[in-house]
Amino acid sequence: METGLVSCEWLKAELEREGAGKVHVVDSTWYLPNSPFAVPEGCSGAQAAFSAGPRLPGSVFFDVDAVSSQHPMGLPHMLPNEETFSAAMAALGIESDARVVVYDRHGVFSAPRFWYTLKVAFGHQGDVAVLDGGLPRWLELGFPVEEGEAAPPPPPAKIAEWKRVPGSSWDVDQVRANIDSRAVALVDARPGPRFLGLAPEPRAGMRGGHIPGSLSMPFLDLLTSPKGQMKPRDELDKRLREATLSVDELTKPGELCVVSSCGSGLTACIVGLALHQLGMPLSRWGVYDGAWSEWGAIKDTPIMKQGADGSEEPVP
Repeated sequence: METGLVSCEWLKAELEREGAGKVHVVDSTWYLPNSPFAVPEGCSGAQAAFSAGPRLPGSVFFDVDAVSSQHPMGLPHMLPNEETFSAAMAALGIESDARVVVYDRHGVFSAPRFWYTLKVAFGHQGDVAVLDGGLPRWLELGFPVEEGEAAPPPPPAKIAEWKRVPGSSWDVDQVRANIDSRAVALVDARPGPRFLGLAPEPRAGMRGGHIPGSLSMPFLDLLTSPKGQMKPRDELDKRLREATLSVDELTKPGELCVVSSCGSGLTACIVGLALHQLGMPLSRWGVYDGAWSEWGAIKDTPIMKQGADGSEEPVP
């Protein structure tokens, strides 16, 4: 579990292995409106989908929108404060040294956000991993699932004192300052056309384009299609180098060197998970939590896009 990614085969064997310590399995599905990751027709949401099944045996549900902080701009699923997160983990029965595997109903989409929140933002001491391929891969393999009403939640754990890790998340002022300093590489996980300002944002009222100096690394480029699993390490290495990131430098010990962003701080975590597969220490990576939902909605943030001649130009 040290790379933050485990296979369905590994998880099934570990759940069945005699004498193995408990593995807490968490469904952290989130649906993105107006996208291929939107809620299925006839379903009222991620919580309802979990309750109806299919779901992994013994799993519990984490609501990324409910366990979050309120933002003056109404931004979605911002990192929760320490008190809120501590209460949420206790309610799920997760103690500070627990082993945790998180999955989603898409493959690999929203689960890495929970992995980031628990392991990186709150410094969980136990092992945390994303289930590669998620529920679709589990079903493809014919592994057992639960259907119908979920079992009662586990007995609450003792409320632990969870502390936010400094530097694990950035705000808009830190991103503004980085435009000039270029102290870290800012990596954007949105699809390429949105990065270039050639396609509209799925959220109303957003300007299109990208933060000056940022690098484009669409999260779908890091996953297999259509199965939604993380690509092999050699392919990840190639994609990172194409984005002009020095993998050799990233894997060295040191201070924060990469901050990832996306539309709302969710798929930015897929970038971090991919970098970790190649050996980047998690201490060297953070997330711009407000992401494009914040940057694209503020009227005076600098934005660049691709112009008609192919060169970059500022967005009014």
